[in-house]
Amino acid sequence: MSRRVHVAVGVIINADGQLLLAKRPAHLHQGGKWEFPGGKVEAGEHVNDALIRELAEEVNLQVHASSPFMLQRFDYPDKQVLLDIHLITEFSGQATGLEGQQVCWVSLEELRHYDFPAANTAIVDKLLSR
Repeated sequence: MSRRVHVAVGVIINADGQLLLAKRPAHLHQGGKWEFPGGKVEAGEHVNDALIRELAEEVNLQVHASSPFMLQRFDYPDKQVLLDIHLITEFSGQATGLEGQQVCWVSLEELRHYDFPAANTAIVDKLLSR
Protein backbone atom coordinates (compact mmCIF):
# COMPACT_ATOMS: atom_id res chain seq x y z
CA MET A 1 0.00 0.00 0.00
CA SER A 2 1.32 3.44 -0.88
CA ARG A 3 2.04 6.20 1.58
CA ARG A 4 -0.97 8.21 2.78
CA VAL A 5 -1.06 11.70 1.25
CA HIS A 6 -1.58 14.46 3.87
CA VAL A 7 -3.80 17.21 2.46
CA ALA A 8 -4.67 20.57 4.04
CA VAL A 9 -8.27 21.46 3.15
CA GLY A 10 -10.01 24.80 3.64
CA VAL A 11 -13.75 25.06 4.13
CA ILE A 12 -13.91 28.77 3.28
CA ILE A 13 -17.09 30.55 4.37
CA ASN A 14 -17.78 34.11 3.24
CA ALA A 15 -19.79 36.81 5.06
CA ASP A 16 -22.98 35.62 3.30
CA GLY A 17 -22.49 32.08 4.64
CA GLN A 18 -21.52 30.70 1.22
CA LEU A 19 -18.77 28.10 0.81
CA LEU A 20 -16.04 28.17 -1.82
CA LEU A 21 -15.77 25.13 -4.10
CA ALA A 22 -13.19 24.40 -6.78
CA LYS A 23 -13.49 21.90 -9.64
CA ARG A 24 -10.61 19.41 -9.93
CA PRO A 25 -8.88 19.48 -13.33
CA ALA A 26 -9.87 16.47 -15.45
CA HIS A 27 -6.34 15.01 -15.58
CA LEU A 28 -5.97 14.78 -11.77
CA HIS A 29 -7.09 12.02 -9.38
CA GLN A 30 -10.88 12.41 -8.98
CA GLY A 31 -10.78 14.93 -11.84
CA GLY A 32 -13.96 16.76 -12.78
CA LYS A 33 -15.37 16.60 -9.26
CA TRP A 34 -15.87 19.56 -6.94
CA GLU A 35 -13.86 19.94 -3.75
CA PHE A 36 -13.02 22.28 -0.94
CA PRO A 37 -9.72 23.94 -1.96
CA GLY A 38 -6.37 22.95 -0.50
CA GLY A 39 -3.39 20.82 -1.28
CA LYS A 40 -0.60 18.57 -0.12
CA VAL A 41 1.27 19.26 3.10
CA GLU A 42 4.98 19.13 2.22
CA ALA A 43 7.48 17.20 4.36
CA GLY A 44 8.28 19.20 7.51
CA GLU A 45 5.55 21.76 6.80
CA HIS A 46 2.94 22.67 9.44
CA VAL A 47 -0.60 22.03 8.22
CA ASN A 48 -1.62 25.67 8.79
CA ASP A 49 1.34 26.88 6.71
CA ALA A 50 0.38 24.45 3.94
CA LEU A 51 -3.22 25.69 4.03
CA ILE A 52 -2.12 29.34 3.76
CA ARG A 53 0.32 28.54 0.93
CA GLU A 54 -2.08 26.33 -1.06
CA LEU A 55 -5.03 28.72 -0.86
CA ALA A 56 -2.85 31.63 -2.01
CA GLU A 57 -1.46 29.54 -4.90
CA GLU A 58 -4.74 27.93 -5.97
CA VAL A 59 -7.55 30.40 -5.31
CA ASN A 60 -5.83 33.75 -4.62
CA LEU A 61 -7.02 34.03 -1.00
CA GLN A 62 -4.98 35.19 1.97
CA VAL A 63 -6.00 33.33 5.13
CA HIS A 64 -6.03 35.43 8.31
CA ALA A 65 -7.35 32.78 10.72
CA SER A 66 -8.55 29.20 10.60
CA SER A 67 -9.81 26.63 13.07
CA PRO A 68 -9.60 22.82 12.91
CA PHE A 69 -12.88 21.25 11.76
CA MET A 70 -12.20 17.53 11.30
CA LEU A 71 -9.74 14.87 10.16
CA GLN A 72 -10.80 12.44 7.46
CA ARG A 73 -8.83 9.33 6.48
CA PHE A 74 -10.00 7.79 3.25
CA ASP A 75 -8.72 4.94 1.11
CA TYR A 76 -9.40 5.01 -2.61
CA PRO A 77 -8.41 1.87 -4.55
CA ASP A 78 -5.38 3.72 -5.95
CA LYS A 79 -4.59 6.33 -3.28
CA GLN A 80 -4.85 6.88 0.48
CA VAL A 81 -5.48 10.38 1.83
CA LEU A 82 -5.57 12.14 5.20
CA LEU A 83 -7.65 15.29 4.89
CA ASP A 84 -6.83 17.86 7.57
CA ILE A 85 -9.88 20.12 7.27
CA HIS A 86 -10.05 23.66 8.66
CA LEU A 87 -12.83 26.24 8.74
CA ILE A 88 -11.83 29.64 7.40
CA THR A 89 -13.99 32.72 7.89
CA GLU A 90 -11.24 35.34 8.07
CA PHE A 91 -9.59 35.88 4.69
CA SER A 92 -9.01 38.51 2.03
CA GLY A 93 -8.68 38.51 -1.73
CA GLN A 94 -10.98 37.68 -4.63
CA ALA A 95 -11.45 33.93 -5.15
CA THR A 96 -10.05 33.00 -8.56
CA GLY A 97 -8.97 29.68 -10.04
CA LEU A 98 -5.29 30.51 -10.50
CA GLU A 99 -4.58 27.07 -11.98
CA GLY A 100 -7.39 27.36 -14.54
CA GLN A 101 -9.94 25.55 -12.38
CA GLN A 102 -13.54 26.68 -11.98
CA VAL A 103 -14.41 28.12 -8.57
CA CYS A 104 -17.80 29.12 -7.20
CA TRP A 105 -19.50 30.21 -4.00
CA VAL A 106 -22.47 28.04 -3.00
CA SER A 107 -24.96 28.02 -0.14
CA LEU A 108 -24.97 25.20 2.38
CA GLU A 109 -28.25 23.92 0.92
CA GLU A 110 -26.69 23.72 -2.57
CA LEU A 111 -23.83 21.42 -1.49
CA ARG A 112 -25.84 18.26 -2.16
CA HIS A 113 -26.14 19.23 -5.84
CA TYR A 114 -22.37 19.01 -6.43
CA ASP A 115 -20.38 15.88 -7.24
CA PHE A 116 -17.59 15.53 -4.65
CA PRO A 117 -14.82 12.94 -4.33
CA ALA A 118 -15.90 10.18 -1.93
CA ALA A 119 -13.42 11.42 0.70
CA ASN A 120 -15.38 14.69 0.89
CA THR A 121 -18.75 13.10 1.71
CA ALA A 122 -18.06 13.18 5.47
CA ILE A 123 -17.18 16.90 5.26
CA VAL A 124 -20.42 17.71 3.45
CA ASP A 125 -22.42 15.60 5.94
CA LYS A 126 -20.83 17.35 8.93
CA LEU A 127 -21.41 20.81 7.44
CA LEU A 128 -25.07 20.01 6.74
CA SER A 129 -25.62 18.66 10.28
CA ARG A 130 -24.26 21.80 12.01
